[in-house]
Amino acid sequence: MDQHRAPDEPDEGLRRRRFLGYLVAAPTLAVAVQWTGDHPATATETAGSASAVVPSPLQPEEIFDVGDLVKLASAPTSGLITVQVHEDGTASFALPRAEVGQGITTTVAMLIAEELDLPLDRVTVTLSDARPELLFNQFTGGSTSVRTLYTPVRTAAAIARQRLVATAARSWNVDAAKVTTQAGMVRHGGRQATYGSLAKAAAATRVTQVSASLKDPSEFTLIGRPANRVDALAAVTGRKRFGMDLNVPDALPTMVRRPPTIDGTVASVRNAAAVKAMPGITDVAVLKHGVAVRGRTFGQCVDAIRALDVSWRPGPVAGESDGTVLAKLRRAVPSLGLPPLFSKSIDAEFTFMFASNSPLEPDVAIADVRADRAEIWSSLKVPGDAQNAIAGLLSLPVTAVKVHVVEGGGSFGRRLHPDAAVEAAEISRKMGKPVKLSWSRTDSVRQGRAHPMCVSRVRASYRGGDVLEYEQRHVSTETSFSHGFGDLVTANAAKVPVVVNGAISQVFFLLSQSSPYNFGSTTQTLNEIPLKFRTGSMRNVYSPNMVCARELVVDRLAAAMGKDPVAFRREFLKNARLRAVLDKAVAEGGWGGTLPDGVAQGIALHAEYRAACAVLLQLDCRPETVGRPIEHGVAGPRVTSALVVVDAGLPVNPRGLEAQMIGGLNDGIAMALTASLHIKDGIPLEGSWDNYFYTRQWNTPLETRVIVMPPTTDEPGGAGELAVAPALAAVACAYGRATGTMPTRFPINHGTLGFDPFPLQPSTPQSPTNGLDRAF
Repeated sequence: MDQHRAPDEPDEGLRRRRFLGYLVAAPTLAVAVQWTGDHPATATETAGSASAVVPSPLQPEEIFDVGDLVKLASAPTSGLITVQVHEDGTASFALPRAEVGQGITTTVAMLIAEELDLPLDRVTVTLSDARPELLFNQFTGGSTSVRTLYTPVRTAAAIARQRLVATAARSWNVDAAKVTTQAGMVRHGGRQATYGSLAKAAAATRVTQVSASLKDPSEFTLIGRPANRVDALAAVTGRKRFGMDLNVPDALPTMVRRPPTIDGTVASVRNAAAVKAMPGITDVAVLKHGVAVRGRTFGQCVDAIRALDVSWRPGPVAGESDGTVLAKLRRAVPSLGLPPLFSKSIDAEFTFMFASNSPLEPDVAIADVRADRAEIWSSLKVPGDAQNAIAGLLSLPVTAVKVHVVEGGGSFGRRLHPDAAVEAAEISRKMGKPVKLSWSRTDSVRQGRAHPMCVSRVRASYRGGDVLEYEQRHVSTETSFSHGFGDLVTANAAKVPVVVNGAISQVFFLLSQSSPYNFGSTTQTLNEIPLKFRTGSMRNVYSPNMVCARELVVDRLAAAMGKDPVAFRREFLKNARLRAVLDKAVAEGGWGGTLPDGVAQGIALHAEYRAACAVLLQLDCRPETVGRPIEHGVAGPRVTSALVVVDAGLPVNPRGLEAQMIGGLNDGIAMALTASLHIKDGIPLEGSWDNYFYTRQWNTPLETRVIVMPPTTDEPGGAGELAVAPALAAVACAYGRATGTMPTRFPINHGTLGFDPFPLQPSTPQSPTNGLDRAF
């Protein structure tokens, strides 16, 4: 039972500080919140090691990170999102974020139910349409959603509950301080009323500023406790609807024949009329980067795009292959400085190949473009960017473009970019009809976004028992931030070639990267080369590659100083929360036991987004394991057991967090061992899941455990993607210990293609175009 008092409640200190909000004029109770943003976390969680003689100064990320930036930027528009209470006793919230499987709708429903004293199943969270007035407050990325919404959503719900209490108290002519709430009921003595019965009377006739206090964490009954997803039943029974399940009147299936190089352009189409005459086909339209066909069924569309006879102009990276890109990256690595006098150095260089961020559901969008307006349905993490881009494409005002955000089947960063939505709008305009565009799996892998190829060069200098200097020069193909951060200004600015996009990359790098070790003078830099591959952010953006390189060098430093890898990390860590997850992993994971030759443990750490994570795993590199036969796959080392320990500050839903850690673990294993794109003549050779070797049944750990640490702060950190980087690094460290050879290229088996590449052009029915026979 909640005993919060109404507006006359006295202040009880910081944990009871009052938050401002607004009663919004509406038929039933609606509440918005005014929030100026909490002060960003500072270095109070950082504790220097007593034995480290050469401490490292704090880096920008440790003082003010990406999440802090997004929190402050989104605060001014927090008053434009509302929690509503309805006459049936339910509450609803239009979430200005994307749900792509990470469980944010469940988390937000828990926040509302907690502060409103309402059962979780009485809260409905939907996805908001694009709202350009929200600016930075409609951006899903950087593990910022829970951090930015935690206080505003709770405040709106708390004000709603307070208003219901006040309304009941007036009706009963009693002191509001003596009225309580529980499970959607307002009570006083023997009287009670449902929220629904009070919702209309509690509604405001004009916008009114009010304030409320939030629950103390000691009063939580939902937050911090494991909860099933609110959409779990719909998901397992097939009733959950994604973008590909939507049906809009007259929006017929549409597909695109794409070029044999990334972003190639159409020179000519020799048989458009013949293809349009094929069974079921209604339209053929030439686009800049392909030829679209619209038909009665997707099967008819597949037949049509196979039959198209197209001449192509090469794209901007035609002729580029793995080797040419790697050579350009290595030439762009800045020189390392001279090491300190009388010191020894560990020098290493690591290469990370291109990786696909294609989610389970291919890129899908529905578009209905008319002369004076357009309506779009798609899974979008930055819907304002899509709305702006489509308005520009169609020469329409932004207000004439309505963008509906639908749930997506995964993202991995792909949904940050509105590629499918913009393309669907272009097709609908040219055909003059509604279209339901679906990329094939091969379109998604070959012409979709990818994690950039990069090189990380590291030098760590030590003398005696001290590390004096750590330098890391990270060079990457360009990462596209063309989506911006939810507002039109950064989205438009990031589309300016090289200079502005590069500046945004530098800001993101600076506010997301740091070293948790006291390694003296620490320098980490980013250089990006302007190769126009289709790239995007993917699972922690720069961190997996940066952390993997760093943790491998940490293992080498430990060996050079004659120390155990765990003991070395403990000695030099400056982050108290990382030290705690490290100690927990060592205690629970059995570090240091006797293992057969060719089998080794690896451990790695990562702190980011005000959260901390340790991964301890065991890798089997024995010949009988590496050489085991895998049908339609590649073998190689296998992770046999893994332990993930995560400190997320305040974990709102530990069960959801556990699922995210397992997903991140498998992402890291894939990036370390098997998953990469082979670039040849300007395009990836991979064409579908059967040859892009993400972690499968045959190489996922036989035993996986996740330990969610008890709350260490009063607010959540951004831990959703946190396990990816230390998982990749732990596999790499285990491989080095098991084989005696430090790996320097990732994934480790990139040199083994393991499949016959799909043909790029149609020839015979036995030689499918772009693997379309395997894409559906």
